[in-house]
Amino acid sequence: MYKDILVHVPTERPMRAVVEGSISLAASLNAHVDAVAIGYVASSAACVMEGGAAVAAVFEMERERAVERAEAALAVFKSEAANADISYTCYPLGAIPVDAAGSLGEMARLHDLSVVLQPEPGQVSFDNDVPREILFQAGGPVLFLPYTFRGSFKAKRIGICWDGSRVAARALRDAATFLSRAEDIAIITINEADTVSGDVSANHLAKHLGRRGLSTRPISLSATRADIQPTILSLAADENLDLLVMGGYGHSRLQERFLGGVTRAMLDAMTIPALMSH
Repeated sequence: MYKDILVHVPTERPMRAVVEGSISLAASLNAHVDAVAIGYVASSAACVMEGGAAVAAVFEMERERAVERAEAALAVFKSEAANADISYTCYPLGAIPVDAAGSLGEMARLHDLSVVLQPEPGQVSFDNDVPREILFQAGGPVLFLPYTFRGSFKAKRIGICWDGSRVAARALRDAATFLSRAEDIAIITINEADTVSGDVSANHLAKHLGRRGLSTRPISLSATRADIQPTILSLAADENLDLLVMGGYGHSRLQERFLGGVTRAMLDAMTIPALMSH
C-alpha cells in the first residue's frame, strides 16, 4: 500500500496536473504526501564561492531567492492539500541542478511512490529533466502524470505492458496497490511470439495474478518497433484505460541518463498516467 508519497512540484512549469493528481491520489489512499519544489541556482553562481566572502554572500542571496520561488510554488499545493484535508509536508529547496537531482533521488528512495509531471518535448528547463532523473534514482515506482492531466486520479482500468523482462516484472510488483483496487486489468503484449519467452508468457502471468485474486484479460498486438508506443496509446484510448504499468528502460553512462526508445517515446507522447519502474 502506498502510504508515503513524494511529489515533485515544478517551479518552472505549470503545476496543476501534478498538484491535482497527487492530492486526489493521497486522499483516496489515506496517504501522507511530501511535496518538494526546487528553486534553481545557476551553476555559474556556485562556481564563484571560491572567490571569497563577498561572492559567497552573492551566492547565498541567489539561493534565498531560489527558495522563495520554491515556496511560491508550494503555496498552491498547500492550499489544495488543506482543502482536501490530507496529511502533507512541504519542502522548499534552493540548489544548483546537480545537487537538486541528488537530493530528490535520495528522498525518493524513502517513499513508497514518487509522483512527477511528464517531461514536455522541446522544453529546456531543469524541471523538465527531474522526472527522468527520479526514475533512474528512486529504486521504486514513479507515477508520471501527463501535463494535460486534469481532475482526480483514478486507476480503475489498468493496462500492464508486459514483455517478460526484469524491469516489467519490477513495475508489475510496484503497481500491486493499484492492481488490487482495479476493476479491469489487461495484459498487453506486442509481438509476443517473437519477444516473450514461453515461461513468462501473458498466460502464465495471468495464472500467477489469478492466485492473488486478480482477474485479467490478455490483449496481444503486433507492431514494428517504431510503432510500439503509438500502438499502446491507441489501445489505451480504445479500451478507456486509466493507467499503464510498464518498465522504465534505460541505462547510465558516465553519469548521463539514456532512456530506452519505447520509454522515451512514451514519455514524449503519453496521454494517460503511467507507472514506471527502472
